[in-house]
Parts: sequence; C-alpha cells; structure tokens
Amino acid sequence: MARRNHLDDFTRGRIIGQLEEGRTVTSVAATFGINKSVVSRILKAFQTTGTAVRKVGGGHSRTTTARDDRYIILLAKRGRQQSASAIAQQLSTATRRQVSRFTVARRLQKGGLFAHRPERCLPLKVAHRRHRLQWCREHKNWTTDQWSRVLFTYEIQFSTRSDSQRVLIWREIGTRFYSSNIKERHRYGGPEVLVWRGIMLNG
Repeated sequence: MARRNHLDDFTRGRIIGQLEEGRTVTSVAATFGINKSVVSRILKAFQTTGTAVRKVGGGHSRTTTARDDRYIILLAKRGRQQSASAIAQQLSTATRRQVSRFTVARRLQKGGLFAHRPERCLPLKVAHRRHRLQWCREHKNWTTDQWSRVLFTYEIQFSTRSDSQRVLIWREIGTRFYSSNIKERHRYGGPEVLVWRGIMLNG
C-alpha cells in the first residue's frame, strides 16, 4: 500500500540515485512501497530544481501579523457596528499594507467574534437589576390570594414602517445580552399601533 506521509530528504535522494542508475519508475516505487506518481513527481522536481530536497512551505504568505490580528479584534470591540471593510481600511491606513475584508472577517472569527444582529431592548443598569431583585425578594412569600388581586399589564408599540435589521455587530458567543451588544429600541416615526393587555388570576 502506498504511504501517505511525506518522504524525508534522505529517502528522496536515494530514489533519485536509483533512477539515475537506470532503474524504472515502477521498480523504484515497488522498492520503497510508494505510488509511481510520487516517484514521478520527485523525478520531475529534481529535473526542474536540480535538488532532491523537498521545498518546505508553500501557499500564500499571511498578510497580517499577530499584532495586526490583535489590532483587528480591538477595532471591532471599540466599534462593534463597523463592517469588515471599514476595519480593513483602518488597518491598511495604520500599517500601509492592503488587507481585504475577507481576511479581516477570518481574523475576527478566529478571535471569537461573529457577526450577529444586536439584541433590541432597553439595557438594564446596575440600579435596575438591584431594584428588581429587591422586589422579587419582597414578594417571594406572597400567597395565591395576594397574587389574585394583582393585575399584570403590558404594552408595546409597533411601527408600520419596516426595519431592515441589516445592521450587524461583532460579538462573542454567549454575550447576546451584554450591554455592549444591546441596541436600544428605535422609534422609526410614522404611523404606529399600540397594543395593551392585562392578565390576572381567575380573570
């Protein structure tokens, strides 16, 4: 069976030596237990470069350094609604090197930042959380009879104008309701519909 791992330089040299002795590609492949196409590629590389040493590396070089990657993530966290193109432009201005928006998007994803729609609600401040916790503690021992005399109400306004929801932010997984990832409700203007409802026990 042909081996899938890369051959070391010493073995490649032995293959070239046997081929120069006049042996066929098929017999050399059988001797080393590899595919004939591997031997053919080694021979072709030797004829082209004059050496049996395998070239290490290859492919495109990275357009950003580790420092650039940290800067990209910092820019995204400072302005979470910035597009990848805007961040790429800022990086290019700072480094004087052209960086594509696709590269920026890959660096952000590798850093744990993904494009999501912001959560639309009113962010709770520390005082809001404290007051709500206090209210819950004061009412945790209420009886069913006490709750039956409470009317719970809720109202919400709907705008008849649509919201494209195309604005995205860069955020980490599990940070949906963080203050930095919340966009407060926006009034779009124009006609609106107000819906009010109430509910209570036994009614």
